[in-house]
Amino acid sequence: MNALSIRGLEKRFSKGLGKGVAYALRGIDIEVAPGEIYGVLGPNGSGKSTLVRIVATLLIPDAGEVRVFGHDVVREAKRVREVVHRVSTEAAFFKKLSPLENLLYGARLYGVPGRAAARRARDLLTLLGLPRDKLSRPMEQLSRGQQQKVAIARALLHPPRLLLLDEPTTGLDPRSKREVQELILDLRVQKKTTIFLTTHDMEESERICDRLAILDEGRLVAEGRPAELKAHVSTDGREPSMEEVFLALTGKEWDDDSTAQT
Repeated sequence: MNALSIRGLEKRFSKGLGKGVAYALRGIDIEVAPGEIYGVLGPNGSGKSTLVRIVATLLIPDAGEVRVFGHDVVREAKRVREVVHRVSTEAAFFKKLSPLENLLYGARLYGVPGRAAARRARDLLTLLGLPRDKLSRPMEQLSRGQQQKVAIARALLHPPRLLLLDEPTTGLDPRSKREVQELILDLRVQKKTTIFLTTHDMEESERICDRLAILDEGRLVAEGRPAELKAHVSTDGREPSMEEVFLALTGKEWDDDSTAQT
């Protein structure tokens, strides 16, 4: 059984009264094996976040089927939520509570014992480089990058069978990015967690992902291991960059400045 199976997936949004619809996703087919780190690469507006929200049962597809460990995300949404955690750039917190308090609250929801949860929470936040003087401050006093670290720690406090990471290292400095990437790799090894990752970070996608899908304007334009994708691009004997791969496969320059968040 695949950890994630996506077949013929489509998602449309209305442009407004009498203006028709826009496709956020069109005809997406993806299969992810248990224990795999699968990356979806594309610029803002390519459909990455929409895809993750559908897998997380936050959006309903307009066509196609999505199954998580055999469970349909529409008909069996409750079962899917039991095995999935999602981390995104807009993670919700209790802003007046501290990072530790937010994590301990989340631990109670998943039945993690208090002492074990407190120890695990401190270890994760320290490992992610959150300064000690921030552990007890309200979340609203933390920077966006620090809040993102707390979101990642919360997801790892009770590792799920499928971890959805939507731009997990956005807003992090280079060192923190590397620390998060190492945590992702360790989680797969130690907990056998399947990880479905979206990113616009070319280097990150190549470093940690077993396979990659490249999305462009809601369409899946290429899929394969990073080395396989590179093999399709001719650069006179020189190994191409992932940016060159994207240009060759889509015919477009890499544009990461769009404000669209689909």
